Amino acid sequence: MFMLTPPTGVFQHAKKLFLSEQAGQLQEFARKNVANGLSMANMVMGLCSILCSLNGHHYAACWLLLVGYLLDLADGAVARQLNACSALGAQLDDFADFTTFGIATALLLQAHGLLDGILVIFYVMAVFTRLCFYSSGIPFMYRGLPCPYASAILACTSLLTGANVLVLRITAVLMILFMVDHGFYPHDKVLESQAWKKIVYAGGVVMVLCSSFPSACVYYLIWSVSYILFPAALWSCKV
Repeated sequence: MFMLTPPTGVFQHAKKLFLSEQAGQLQEFARKNVANGLSMANMVMGLCSILCSLNGHHYAACWLLLVGYLLDLADGAVARQLNACSALGAQLDDFADFTTFGIATALLLQAHGLLDGILVIFYVMAVFTRLCFYSSGIPFMYRGLPCPYASAILACTSLLTGANVLVLRITAVLMILFMVDHGFYPHDKVLESQAWKKIVYAGGVVMVLCSSFPSACVYYLIWSVSYILFPAALWSCKV
């Protein structure tokens, strides 16, 4: 009796075809979700910052906000470069921004009394309003100061002043006014613009990972304040 056995080459070809299809699916999944992963990482930074603030780890809470700042600038650029922009990605980005630059940043204000608590609520609501209702309707423009810049300024101010409550209150009020203001700010395509802006971003990464906190805070303050003072002259994606 003879048993018919398929040629070995058929099995090998089928295996290669199956593996190539699996690899293609994984590659496509990665392409569509790498930017979402950066948004999720930003949200994780915010949640960790919240836990640090609640447990009195002030330095770590501020540092995590600066990491979230870098992640937020990167996720949109990655999504556009990979042609992976989606409604889900936009929602994840907003949720991450609200967590990190709204709730986590507001906790730096140390609400120990009624007035401080009201200021915290106003700050969170300003971020919420800025994210939900302040569409400029103009391509490459924001209406109101983007909340990552307000967060970076508050975090750096907190670190440089040793969490001085009065200075933080004044800074928070100014950031609230900038966020709810109807002024226009350019889309911060730092990683998709001129080489010097990419160098600024790379410098921010180096400062967070390798530098002492005073020099890093000064660096981020100059970066964020320059965006407020010279938005069109320096930071327009057309410049």
